[in-house]
Formats: sequence, structure tokens, C-alpha cells
Amino acid sequence: MYLVFVVILIGLPLAALAFGLWSTANEIYVYAINSINHRMQIRQPLSEKYRQILRKYFAYYNVLSSTEKQEFERRLVRFMYSKNFIARGIPLILDDMKVLISATAVQLTFGLPQVYLANFDKILVYPDEYYSHISKRYHLGEVNPRAGIIVISWKAFVAGLGDLNDSLNVGIHEMAHAIHFENRIRNSEYDFLDQQAILKLKTLTDRETSKIIVAPETHFLRRYAATNEYEFFAVALEYFFEQPLELQQNIPDLYATLKQLLNQDPIKLYNLA
Repeated sequence: MYLVFVVILIGLPLAALAFGLWSTANEIYVYAINSINHRMQIRQPLSEKYRQILRKYFAYYNVLSSTEKQEFERRLVRFMYSKNFIARGIPLILDDMKVLISATAVQLTFGLPQVYLANFDKILVYPDEYYSHISKRYHLGEVNPRAGIIVISWKAFVAGLGDLNDSLNVGIHEMAHAIHFENRIRNSEYDFLDQQAILKLKTLTDRETSKIIVAPETHFLRRYAATNEYEFFAVALEYFFEQPLELQQNIPDLYATLKQLLNQDPIKLYNLA
């Protein structure tokens, strides 16, 4: 009996150790396989199926040159396969969702050197507006830098793509927030925005916010831009990409600063001048 008891005492820790080693080895194996799959995926060209989605729904892509389209596709593949798209309240993530949400992120970062929003590895997609237990209200999208999450209402996202002239674009808005946060997070992509443009934007944000508060009905930017510096940046980028000529005519120094900040000129891109 004592021998059995000793065997049990010795055997249980050894079994636990063996299981722990097996579990750790299994995790390492799974991680290695996922890493290999990821590297293989990001090296693959964009499939024709995904390219057709861009041609059909993404105006920005269609005005690029052939060379620029190739670079856009390369960046899109890398962004798309570096994120975990998670369905919330819908059966599954569709190809359109992955491609178009990723394309919006690439659109905003296209003039920047190798920025893929590394801090944000999860993109949650809801069918419509959703209730946030943190803010205790309904949202169409949000960004959580601590959790590395970007959240999108698909209905609102599609509405933003459907009207390219109203400066209401949830995709651009939320990706702008992600860029704003990413620039401040100390990782491989830290501090990628032009510092002079950042300082100039801070001055313009304060100036234009004061104007909006005094006369919201007559200001070019909508009232929500005056909420704080983050919302000002997000709203300003909606106008920058959807009403670039009007933004330049109404607030020329803001347009010039955003152009410097993102290294892009939508007026030139869309041949509006």
C-alpha cells in the first residue's frame, strides 16, 4: 500500500510535468504553423476574386495607376492577413468585409512607409449599431488601443462607401482613430507621422474647435469635430478624402497640413484641380 502511495506521489508530478511540457510544445508548434501560414499568405498576390471587390466598390483603388494598384494590393494582403476579423451578431465574416475594411486602412496609410496598425490585431464587425457596456450607449464604431481592437458597424461602413461626397464615412473615421493612437504607441511603427505637421494640426484643431463651438451652423466641418482632438482628426480626414476640394477652399491650411501628415493629395489623385 505504501509503495502504491509513493508511486502516486511521484507519478502525479511527473505526469503533470509531462503534460505541461506537451502542452507547451503543442502551443509552440501551433504558433510556428500559424507563423508559417501567415508568411505564406502575405507573400501571395491578391486573388482576382478580391481584386474584383475592389474594382466594384472601392473608388480610391480605381483611380490609382497600375503601379500604385500593385503596391496597394500588396499592402492590402499584408494588412488583411495580419488581422483577426471577428463576427459579432452575424454568422461569419464575408470576403467583402475583410477586403473593404482592410482597403480603407490601406487608403489612409498609403502615403506612409510600411504602416499596418500593428497594435490593432482584432477587427470586430457588427451588423448595425451596437451597445457599448463601457460608454453605456450605442456606437457605429470605436477603437480600443489597450485591447488592440477596431470595431465597425457593417451597415454604417457600407453607407459610408455608398456616398463619397457627404464626408460621413465610418471606415475612414475609425481608421483615423487607429492611426492617431498607433503613432503614439511604442512599437515597431511608433512615431511615423511628421512631427511638424502634428504640431501644426494641434494649433489648427484648437483654432477650428473654438470656431465650431461659437458658430456650429456656419462652420464647414460638422459639430462633432469639436468633441476633442481625436474626433477632430477623424472628422477632418473624412472631409479630406470625400470633399478635398471644398476642404481646401474653406480651410486651406488644414488641408495642407493633412496632406503633409499623410503624404497624400486627394485633389491631385482625383484630378479635381
